[in-house]
Amino acid sequence: MNNSLPWPTEAEVLPLASVRPVLDRLASLVNTHDEDAETILGLAVTEEEVAADPPPALEQIGDELGGIRVRGLTMLTLQIEDRTDVGPYTLLGAATSFYPLYETPEAAVVLALDEDGTPGAVYGIGEDLALQLAAEDLPSYLERFAVALEATLAELAARGPAAEDSASERDEAAEQLMDEHLFAEILGMSEDSDATDVPLQDPAASGISGLPADALAVADLRTAPVGSRVDLIEVEVPGDPLETHVVWSERGRVIAVLGG
Repeated sequence: MNNSLPWPTEAEVLPLASVRPVLDRLASLVNTHDEDAETILGLAVTEEEVAADPPPALEQIGDELGGIRVRGLTMLTLQIEDRTDVGPYTLLGAATSFYPLYETPEAAVVLALDEDGTPGAVYGIGEDLALQLAAEDLPSYLERFAVALEATLAELAARGPAAEDSASERDEAAEQLMDEHLFAEILGMSEDSDATDVPLQDPAASGISGLPADALAVADLRTAPVGSRVDLIEVEVPGDPLETHVVWSERGRVIAVLGG
């Protein structure tokens, strides 16, 4: 495995057995709808040179699955190659504190990583840079993704064979369907969203132990339901909120805001 980033190594590796059923489901969907979907091979089985640098805790899963493409568009990846701190990542911390699972220039879905590298919750980040809890953990997100993928592929199949369809229209339909069944809700693009807002609070009054000494604010999502939202731009801190960044703890369910 390529480990060019200084990943923490204390975290336990997520066992492949914990996601075996959903990986089998994804493989079955791709095999059934191979006109519209394809698997990105895992690091252990691909013959291509891959520059991806996933965290050590994802080694077993990443060795088997690299991601899923629908009509050539990457809808799930465990092999992100280029890391950046702009766009949807503006308020996130070090590259070793999260791992992208899906990204566009304006939005992303990321797996939160605690300081020791332990994978935690999955969050969607929309254009407003708010964090929305998409799943409690990676296995749960893969299950949610599989449900959306199945619905999308079924609706594409209902259009008829790909060879008899307009390629550009089918590509556009695939993107719209994945948005409809998954991304619109978790990236804050849905007009019908009823997400619960979790407030940022004074760390001293939060009752949460183990926070960074320089934390300016904290959001506690340990008991928050999936779909809960934290508006990072609304934090009341000295200076520009865009110069702050977050760190995770409690498996990504506690979000501390630090100064730039």
